[in-house]
Amino acid sequence: AVIDMENMDDTSGSSFEDMGEMHQRMKEEEEEEVGGEAGAGEEEDGEFLGMKGLRGQLGRQVADQMWQVGKRQASRAFSLYANIDILRPYFDVEPVQVRARLLESMIPVKMINFPQKIAGELYGPLMLVFTLVAILLHGMKTSDTIIREGTLMGTAIGTCFGYWLGVSSFMYFLAYLCNAQITMVQMLSLLGYGLFGHCITLFVTYNIHFHSLFYIFWLVVGGLSTLRMVAVLVSRTVGHTQRIILCGTLAALHMLFLLYLHFAYHKVVEGILDTLEGPNMPPFQRVARDIPVVSSAVLNTTAKAIALTL
Repeated sequence: AVIDMENMDDTSGSSFEDMGEMHQRMKEEEEEEVGGEAGAGEEEDGEFLGMKGLRGQLGRQVADQMWQVGKRQASRAFSLYANIDILRPYFDVEPVQVRARLLESMIPVKMINFPQKIAGELYGPLMLVFTLVAILLHGMKTSDTIIREGTLMGTAIGTCFGYWLGVSSFMYFLAYLCNAQITMVQMLSLLGYGLFGHCITLFVTYNIHFHSLFYIFWLVVGGLSTLRMVAVLVSRTVGHTQRIILCGTLAALHMLFLLYLHFAYHKVVEGILDTLEGPNMPPFQRVARDIPVVSSAVLNTTAKAIALTL
């Protein structure tokens, strides 16, 4: 009897479980049928209207495009910040150090057996290049060159930065061939601080127009800055022939560039202005002042023509 009751309890429990499973299945089937009917209704509405599915696809495409654009801008900003972070050590310098290096750029040191130290920073050279640009613009304004919009600024920046970057790259390549112990950043710093003598010479000679004074500053000030760079390269180069080739090339380029800026730069810029914008025309205000003269001449000629006809 006990066994029968246990069997009855087992069968009753299983029967209740079976009933619960059947009820759950029926409920799921009803939900699937309702969902299917709703989906079929939406499909019919979509086919009838022809817009709901298209709107969903367009919305997803617009959202994907916005996400891609935002992701691209974020990665670009992150890469820009990373590049700035890489360049930060080259511009992390105190003004006192820049002043000391400016003075050192005019003092040649005779030390050949041991490599002389070169400051691996670019703040001072960059400021010197911009100072040279400002001095060239000042020289053009004090001369008789007619100012045109944007041309003088672009020409001065192109000349100064072209010399700094171009000659530094060429000298680094030549130093690599001559087995000189110098990096590209050190070459940029060395040549940039070497422009301090050019800035002093041009600033003085643009305001005091004496050729003899220019030649004195060219030999003394420009020569001292050039000798400083030559001494540094000699201390970092092994071999007599390599030293002559490297130092002679740098000295010739540096001194000739100062001669070019003083004598030929204005003429070259005037030629560029004439080529780009035609021959030199008088400024606008001068033309405005000549307008009454032209109008009076026209009135005189018309009056004479009327008198002759009468």
